[in-house]
Amino acid sequence: MLKDAKRIVVKVGTSTLTYGTGKTNVRRMRRLAEVLSDLQNSGMQIALVTSGAIGIGAVKLGLKERPHDTPGRQAAATVGQCELMFMYDKLFGEYGHIVGQLLITRSDIDNGERRENLINSFEKLFEYGAIPIINENDSVAVEEIVYGDNDNLSAHVARLIKADALIILSDIDGLFSANPCEDENAVLIPVVENIDDEIISAAGPSGSSLGTGGMATKITAAKLATQSGIDTVVMNGANPEDIYRLLEGRQTGTLFKAAKRGE
Repeated sequence: MLKDAKRIVVKVGTSTLTYGTGKTNVRRMRRLAEVLSDLQNSGMQIALVTSGAIGIGAVKLGLKERPHDTPGRQAAATVGQCELMFMYDKLFGEYGHIVGQLLITRSDIDNGERRENLINSFEKLFEYGAIPIINENDSVAVEEIVYGDNDNLSAHVARLIKADALIILSDIDGLFSANPCEDENAVLIPVVENIDDEIISAAGPSGSSLGTGGMATKITAAKLATQSGIDTVVMNGANPEDIYRLLEGRQTGTLFKAAKRGE
């Protein structure tokens, strides 16, 4: 269903960008940059929503784990965001692409004037052929650090730019009928036609010591995006090349089918 998608938002989580040690998985970041650059070369417009600033910053600061207090997370984010953008700029640059950074707060989306300015920035970046790289502005936006997550941010971005598809990369293969770590009979659900109470209950709380998201936040993001007519896929990001399989129409992860636009 995504074979005709022209404008795509890809969200990558902390667990996909880092090893269990918390340090950056450079090889995976390089492969992700290669795949997204190739898709951009094919004529698609790509926007990347990235997590990882706080986790990577914590490691660079020599902290043993993600800070638990808000000021600590803000400080880690300022350090980690520099590292993230340095690496993205370098990796995408090797494939001939320019990236632009957008750090977004909730008020940027809720406020009409700021929202319009944000949309204009996105459209101009696409016009110039650049790849927008988006994160929450964790260094100043306390609200986002406490309540927010980049799964939902990616859905808001997809709505802002009227994307054709949202792809959420994580450390899980998709939505299962039960927790596969606890139930050996759990099976992957390839397609979700409607996000109802049964689907929501299938998503249990999870997450890593360096990240914030779990399946529940991905379901919430998928519901937000699909209600706006945007097909959404949750898939494992361990092999970024699997994005090709998805866009070629082969079953990959869990597809949350969009409601028809206008409904």
